[in-house]
Amino acid sequence: MANISVDKLSVDDILNDANRIKSIVTDAVEDGIQQAVRAMNKGRDVAEDAIHDTRHAIKKNPLQAAGIFLAAGVVLGSLITLITVRRS
Repeated sequence: MANISVDKLSVDDILNDANRIKSIVTDAVEDGIQQAVRAMNKGRDVAEDAIHDTRHAIKKNPLQAAGIFLAAGVVLGSLITLITVRRS
């Protein structure tokens, strides 16, 4: 049988390692939260810009916008009707 030598660690060494690991994990979690908040803010800004651009396009071309909404409504209504008829 082979002899295995194990270095004896003191309680202080173990606590120092645990504190170091805790610090690393805490920093990683905080970085992740900050990145998530930045992504959320960027997404909100993009959505607000899209809403503004859409409102501007509708005001600039109201008849074209009405036609697009009418066509989208007809397509959506047809799809819903088709799905409900097939299930019956």
